[in-house]
Amino acid sequence: MLETRGLRVVGDRVLVDGVDLTVAAGETVGLVGESGSGKSLTARALVGLLPRGLRAEGSVEVGGTQLAGASERLLRGVRGRRISLLMQDPFAMLNPLRTAGAHIAETLRGRTPRQEIARRLAEVGIDDPAVAGRYPFQLSGGMRQRVALAAALAGDPDLLVADEPTTALDATTQHEILALLRRVQEARGMGVLLITHDLRVAFAACDRVAVMYAGRVVEQGPGAELAAAPAHPYTSGLLGALPSVEHTLERLAGIPGGVPRADAVAEVCAFAARCDRATAVCTEARPPLRAIGRDRLTACVHDTAGSARTTRPAVAPPAAPAGGEPLLRVEGLRKRYGAHTALGGVSLHVGAGETVGLVGESGSGKTTLARSVLGLLTPDGGRIRLGGLDVTDRAAMDPRDRARVHRLVQCVFQDPSTSLNPAMTVGATLAEAIARAEPDDRTGVAELLELVGLPAAYATRRPKALSGGERQRVAIARALAVRPALLICDEPVASLDVSVQAHVLELLRGIGRELGTGMLFITHDLAVVRQVAARTVVLLKGTIVEEGTTSAVLDAPAHDYTRRLVAAVP
Repeated sequence: MLETRGLRVVGDRVLVDGVDLTVAAGETVGLVGESGSGKSLTARALVGLLPRGLRAEGSVEVGGTQLAGASERLLRGVRGRRISLLMQDPFAMLNPLRTAGAHIAETLRGRTPRQEIARRLAEVGIDDPAVAGRYPFQLSGGMRQRVALAAALAGDPDLLVADEPTTALDATTQHEILALLRRVQEARGMGVLLITHDLRVAFAACDRVAVMYAGRVVEQGPGAELAAAPAHPYTSGLLGALPSVEHTLERLAGIPGGVPRADAVAEVCAFAARCDRATAVCTEARPPLRAIGRDRLTACVHDTAGSARTTRPAVAPPAAPAGGEPLLRVEGLRKRYGAHTALGGVSLHVGAGETVGLVGESGSGKTTLARSVLGLLTPDGGRIRLGGLDVTDRAAMDPRDRARVHRLVQCVFQDPSTSLNPAMTVGATLAEAIARAEPDDRTGVAELLELVGLPAAYATRRPKALSGGERQRVAIARALAVRPALLICDEPVASLDVSVQAHVLELLRGIGRELGTGMLFITHDLAVVRQVAARTVVLLKGTIVEEGTTSAVLDAPAHDYTRRLVAAVP
C-alpha cells in the first residue's frame, strides 16, 4: 500500500532525512519518537500537505502511484480515496460550522443519501443517526474522533495515516478507538500507518514499529520484539522512561538532552550526544540501517541486538500524611449545566504535602471539580474549604481572603503554550508571578528556574524558543512562585513525549517531597497516577465510585468501572 524510499522534507534546511517505510495491505505500522523527530512532517509529506515553504524529495508510492513531486490536481484525486489522514485533534479536522454529516458527505463526493451517511457513522460505532445533524462542539472528544475517522474513511482509502489519533483521549475511549480502527482495517484490508509518541499504544496496536529520531529511522521491527529487546540505545531509552502501571518506580529517568536538528547530525550517529554507550566510531560516519535478524533493522554500530531493557527498582508507594485537618476538603459538591449533572455530590480531601490522584474518563467531572476549587466557577451546592477558609463562593469572600486563597492554590494545565503569554519572556512571566507572593516568600527568577531544572539564561527567552517540556517547567515555576500550599495539576503530562514526561513527573514528585506542596493530580493515565499519588479517587459521571490507596485501587479495583479503566491500559 505504501513504499517510501529516501524520503526527505526540505525547506531552508533538511528536516526529514532519508526515511524508508513500507506498509502492506491489512498491516499496521507504528512510527514512534520524541517531538522534533519528524514523525508528523513525514505524515504530511505522504499526503502532500506539507506547510508552505517545505517540499518532499525522494520516492513516495501509494498503490503504485508516485506522490512525491506530484501536481496538486493528482494529489486531490488521491487524497481521501487512495490515502487519507486522521489527525490528533479532531477540531483541526472538523469545521466547527459544519455538521458531522456534512463532513462525511464532503468526502463521499456526490454519494450523499442520508442512509449512506448513517452507514458510515455506524461503521465507526455511532448508531444514532441524529449525530449526523450535530456540530463538533456538541460532541464529546471520543465522539468527535469517531466522526473524524468516519470522514477519513468515507472515500474508502487503501491507506490511512493516523497521526496521534488517541493522544488526548482517556484510557477507555483510547481503547475503543484503537479496537474500532483494527476492526475497520480488518474488514477492508486497509493499511494503517499509526504515528504516536505513546509506546504502549504502538506495541499493542502495531504489527511492526519504526523508531524515528532526528529525521531518520534508527530502528525497525516487530513491535513485541522491540518492546522485549530493543537494539538501539534510543529505543531502550524511550522504554526506560515509561512509567509503570504495576508498581511505583524509584526514579523516573528520561533521556538527557533534546532531539538535534536533522541537518546538524547528517554525517554522524544522530543519537551519539545523548548516548551513554557512544564511542569514537559513532561520530566518524552516519550509521546505516542494517539487518540484525529477520525483520529487524538498527542504525546502531554496536552489537546490541537482543539486549534487554534495564529493570528499574520499585519502591513503596507515596505515603499519605498523618491525620489532622486536611489542606483541602470538598463536601457534597454539586454542579449542573442545564440538564447535565457534572458533579453529583462529590466529597474528597487532600492533606498537607499529600498527592491525591483524580482519574476518570472525559465527561466524568474532573475539570469541573478543579475549576470549582480554583474559583473559576461557583458550584450549585456543597462546600469547599481550603487552608481553613470557606472558598465555595469566591465572589462572596472578603478581598483580603481572596488574595490569600490565590496564594494558597495554583494550577498547572495540560498545554503550557496556552497558559504562557507568547509576547513575554520567561523572566517577565516569572517576575509578574513573584510580585503576587507574600514578601517573605518572594524569590528570584533564577532561583525559580533552578527549582524546575532550567538554566538562569532561559529568563531571556520567549515560550516559542522552548520545547514542550521546557514550557511546562516554566508553567510549573510560575505556579510555584507564590509558594502555594496546593497545586492542581490538570493533565500536566498528557501531551508530552515519554522522555519529557518522565523528567516532569520526577520534578513534580520532588516538589511534593521537598516543598511539602499538596497536589490534586488529574489524569487519565493510570501509569502516571501510580508514580505520583498516595491515594486515588475514581470519578464517573460526576460521582465518586471508588477511592483508596493508589496501590489498592489499581491492584485490586472493587468497582466494575475501575476494573475497566485498568483493563484498558495497553
